[in-house]
Amino acid sequence: MRGTVDSRQLHSPVIRRVKCARGGQWFRLRLGADGAILDAGGEAGERYGRQVIDQLRASGWKSLPGLEIEDWPDFAVRGVMLDISRDKVPTMATLRRLVDDLARLRINQVQVYTEHTFAYRGHEKVWRGCSPMTAAQVRALDAYCAARGVELVPNQNSFGHMERWLKHEPYRQLAETTGPWTSPWGTTRDYATTLCPLDPRSLRLVTGLYDQLLPNFRSRLFNVGCDETFELGQGRSVAECKRRGVGRVYLDYLLKLHKAVRRRGRRMMFWSDIIHQHPTLIRHLPRDVIPLVWGYEADHPFMKQCSELKRCGLEFYVCPGTSSWCSFSGRTTNAMENLRNAARAGRKHGATGYLITDWGDFGHRQYQPASYGPFLCGATVSWCATSNAGIEVGLEVDRHFFGQELKSKVRTADPTSLGSRWLEAGRVHEASGISIKNRTVLFTMMDTPLAEIPKIKGLTAKRIAAMRRAVSRVRAKVRTADPSNLAGRELAATIDVLDHACLRGELAFMLAQSARVGSAVRTKLERKLTKEMTRIIATHRNLWLTRNRPGGLTSSVRYFEKALRYYTS
Repeated sequence: MRGTVDSRQLHSPVIRRVKCARGGQWFRLRLGADGAILDAGGEAGERYGRQVIDQLRASGWKSLPGLEIEDWPDFAVRGVMLDISRDKVPTMATLRRLVDDLARLRINQVQVYTEHTFAYRGHEKVWRGCSPMTAAQVRALDAYCAARGVELVPNQNSFGHMERWLKHEPYRQLAETTGPWTSPWGTTRDYATTLCPLDPRSLRLVTGLYDQLLPNFRSRLFNVGCDETFELGQGRSVAECKRRGVGRVYLDYLLKLHKAVRRRGRRMMFWSDIIHQHPTLIRHLPRDVIPLVWGYEADHPFMKQCSELKRCGLEFYVCPGTSSWCSFSGRTTNAMENLRNAARAGRKHGATGYLITDWGDFGHRQYQPASYGPFLCGATVSWCATSNAGIEVGLEVDRHFFGQELKSKVRTADPTSLGSRWLEAGRVHEASGISIKNRTVLFTMMDTPLAEIPKIKGLTAKRIAAMRRAVSRVRAKVRTADPSNLAGRELAATIDVLDHACLRGELAFMLAQSARVGSAVRTKLERKLTKEMTRIIATHRNLWLTRNRPGGLTSSVRYFEKALRYYTS
């Protein structure tokens, strides 16, 4: 549209609801001689159109060119799943702030993943001391989300990942295994994580949880989890699994959950990793279930798995991840490609939803801003990957997440911006040239005994030095930043952890390569690492409490304390 228009016209736009084949999230904004006209396919479309109007008004321009903006999403559902069961349970203020941030990115679904962090009546021994969410808090969050066009979906794991339950009596009696079992990675574990699907008490337990949890949500969807049932067929169900197959035993339990969910007026979602291991069983899934196709590496086979579900006529979501867990600072390059890969496969095969997962494995030791870049990238590629292909993720993180924390607005791409520095910190581990699935080598170095660090595949003293130089480059930029904002302090603390992991590796190689390291030299290094780790722990405690509840903090800190013991033993 030609010419210019007075920006004051944006203060009183004409709003019209119109039918559109592209659905209720479609909108078209016109600025011209007739003023500002916003056509919307529904309530959501009007909301997103008003967001654009607010952005134009906030630009400060007195006049604007005549224009027409027409927009609609690639995926009807664009969601974020937050893990609140790996120690970190956010405060209500943190959750509200994050919902606001995500709603501005046109995220329209949030799931809060729980294993043991809902305050179930009669199960106090499981959640005591964990600062769980209460029924009243869930209802309050549900209402807060609904007011912003976000659907809050209940999410309660119901099969695997039940270790926080099974370590207690009487729940221990429901476990698949009662002794050691072998993980998919060949390691031996001696703690139970999976319910026995053949024990009718397992179903009674989880459906009893449903009766307490579900009434607090207005959503008709329900994610029952059921991923990573590692022990299945290694314990009480071994004979039945040999007779009928592990996949069939898994499916039968899933079908029981499906009936229970339907009786409660909900539509079941579940993680689809196990069913993809038995693809011939996919056709036996009920037509109304929603499989959630998840995978967190850049090369995850989303295309293949989506195709399997499409052939069976099932509705499904693609579920990439932020790659923030098991990293401290994120895995930036992996996350961005994982998010884009999922979007490509989902668009090609007709996925109705795109769910960005944000996990907290091993104590949730990454801080929240490590996930902001992936949240933003996922939001852009799930709305319209083509038009957002060249987006400056770091710049947009500054604008959308740090706008209230930064003292000045960033208007041009700046590699030293706070968002860009977080993304750069997520690339530090790449200087090693070592790629490890689901984690970084620096995270592995921090959690590995000193004597075992030199045995990490591909790790050398030279590669550790390269990572430490990369850490120093990020640190140099952080020193020029305003240290008063929370995300900046969290980044500074993260850099300290990354640097400590490098120093820890240097000490390990020194001890391994020189059997005669002088006691004075070793003592000096150990004292230095002890002092630094003590400071890291103190900072972690402080930063944790700025966004999160106290429950789980002691458990998270134990991982750092384990590293500390290696220097003082």
